[in-house]
Parts: sequence; C-alpha cells; structure tokens
Amino acid sequence: MPAYSFEALDAQGATQKGLIDADTAKAARGLLRARALVPLAVEPAVNVGADGKGKGLNTTLWGGRVFNATGLAVWTRQIAGLVAAGLPLERALSALSEEAEKDEERRLVASLRAEVNAGAPFARALGQHPREFSAIYTGVIAAGEQSGQLGSVLERLADDLETREALKNKLIGASLYPAIVTLVAIVIVVFLVSYVVPQVAGVFAGSKRALPFLTVAMLAISDFVRSYGWLMLGLLVLGSIALAMARKQPALRLRMDAAWLRLPLVGKLARGYNAARFASTLAMLASAGVPILRALQTAAETLSNQSMRADALDALVLVREGAPLASALASKKRFPPLVAMFARLGEQTGQLPVMLQRAANQLGAEVQRRAMHLATILEPLLIVVMGAVVMLIVLAVLMPIIQLNQLVK
Repeated sequence: MPAYSFEALDAQGATQKGLIDADTAKAARGLLRARALVPLAVEPAVNVGADGKGKGLNTTLWGGRVFNATGLAVWTRQIAGLVAAGLPLERALSALSEEAEKDEERRLVASLRAEVNAGAPFARALGQHPREFSAIYTGVIAAGEQSGQLGSVLERLADDLETREALKNKLIGASLYPAIVTLVAIVIVVFLVSYVVPQVAGVFAGSKRALPFLTVAMLAISDFVRSYGWLMLGLLVLGSIALAMARKQPALRLRMDAAWLRLPLVGKLARGYNAARFASTLAMLASAGVPILRALQTAAETLSNQSMRADALDALVLVREGAPLASALASKKRFPPLVAMFARLGEQTGQLPVMLQRAANQLGAEVQRRAMHLATILEPLLIVVMGAVVMLIVLAVLMPIIQLNQLVK
C-alpha cells in the first residue's frame, strides 16, 4: 500500500503533518477526514515520473542527503535488530518510519516501505535512492535476500559501517590537533610579521645606527608579506583550484596517487587505510554469498586511491583467468603483504571471509597505531617550531632596544 505525506488541520486549528497509508490520494483524504482532520495537502512519499516509476526521494530534497555516515550505520543497526528478532521487513520499516525524528528520514523510510509493500525486493527499493545507499550497500542487501539471511547480512553490514566510521573518526581526531596548532601558528606569525614588527621598527627609523642583521632580515620579510601577502594568498587559492581540477584527469590522478603512496609517513597510512577498507568490504561481500569476481569488482571501487584501485582491478583480471586470490594480490606490491597472507590462509582453510576480516582488523589497528604515533610526534614538534619562530621575531624586536640601552649607558 503506498504511503502519502499529509498536512492537515485538527479541531483546534493546529497544523498536523505525517504519513498515512492508502491506496490513492483520495482515499488518504478520506482517512484524514475520518480522523477529524481537514486535509490541506496530500502527496505521495515518492515522486512518480512519466514512466510510472518512482524517482526516489533524492530528487525532492534539494540535493541534500538524509543519512550521514553515522546515521546510516545507526539506521542499519536498527533495522538489522528488528529483522533478526523475527519482525517482517514491512513492519520493521513501519516502526522505523514512526520513530524517525526528521521529516526527510520519515519520508525516505516510508517510500522504502511502500516499495516493499508493492512487492519490490528490499535491494531494489534501496537502489532507487543511490545518494543514500551505495551500490555496495544494495549489493550486500541483495545477496542477503537471495540467500535468505537478510538479518545476519544486515548485522554484518552494520558492523562494517561502524568499524569504517570509527577508523575514519580516529584518523581525523589524530590529525585535528596538529592541523589546529599549525593554523594558529600561521595566523600568529603573519600578525606579528605584518603588524607588530613594522610598528616597533618604526621607532628606530630615525636612528643613524645600523640595525642588527636579524632585525633587518625580519623587516625585509615584513615588507614582503605586507606587499605581496594577498597575492600569495590568491596564488595559493588558485593553486588549490588547479590541483582539484587536475585530479579530475584520470591519468594525472593515477600518477599523483601513486606518488602519494611513496611518501615516507603518510604513504604507509594511505596504504594501510585503503587495504583495510578493501579487505573488509571483500570479506563482507564474500560472507554474504556474492561471487568472488563481483565481490572483487565492488571492493575495488571502494578504494579512494586510484593506483591501488588499478592494482585491485588487475588482480581481478588474474583471478578471472584462474589465479588464486592470494597470488593475484601478492603480485601487487602496493597492497600490504598481510592481505595476501591472510587470503592464502583463507583459501587453504576454506574460511576466506573470516581471514580477510582478520586482515582488515589488523590493518585497521596498525593504521590507528601509526596515526596516533605520528600525532604524538607532531604535536610537540609543532609547538617547538612555533616557539622558535616567535622567539626569532621577539629577538628581532628586542635587539635594537638592547643596543640602544647600551649606547645610553
């Protein structure tokens, strides 16, 4: 039965909004009048195009997303718990629709429930909202429906989303403090050089004595910043825009991503993060019963680094030609050897999804350890560098004063 969103007036004249199930919009208005409500607007929860098919909620919400990464993980955990408890999918969606806090979320879940009630598979209903649910998400759901293990598949999908979001948040948290310290240091240094140093140096402008070398150098830097500071900022902005446009070129982005992986510290972090994501996705798809070739294709598309994605697609070609997964991954040096080792153990023991998930967990833990170690080193180092720069500026200001005092004595 389709779902309709409504806006109506109650007996006290207050506006009521919500969702109602009815065969037609006319029937929905009749149900509202039966509730002593005066309907003002009744619209389908899903827009219908000229072909008679639902366009999905993404065309009606001004381009915004209903779920962020955390919200999607929570919603998946909720529906997984309801389905695993034995509740039919339609009733689970109905319960989530009633408990939704935002109107956009309520509309989205109601549209999914309407599609499921009409007989569409859950994965197909999710596929009508590609902005909210990725191809990997819908592919895992489809595999769960085909195998009859939708509840357990939803649980694994929720675990994967939560693990991935936790790793991402820890990496952001580890880099946030150094980024803030660096930004504050740049602002302070620019303020001192462009405003404080010229003000203090103006006192000694009429002096016939030669200024110390450090003061002269600092005044030269100050004049450069005051004269060309905005030009440098503009060039920096234009350079960032040019870099973003250059990354849209596949060949150039491939070379840039390959060079990024060769950097001493962040390169290992990028390799570990992408490998952990690849192994986790591949383990989840394999455990859901997705064929290995399709699982490899989907897992490769999750990699943000284009060079590692190219290696994963090359490994897919080798597996299609008959090579074992472990051998195919071992031939790609950008992937950590740990992935190939656990894949080999999984193929030998017949527990490939379990071993791949262990590899993902170990790689994720290693990435977290490296990120925290790097942040621990950078935090005091940045403070020392900032202190040294400020000390040089202060010395450049104080040295003429000390020189003047010596002359007076």
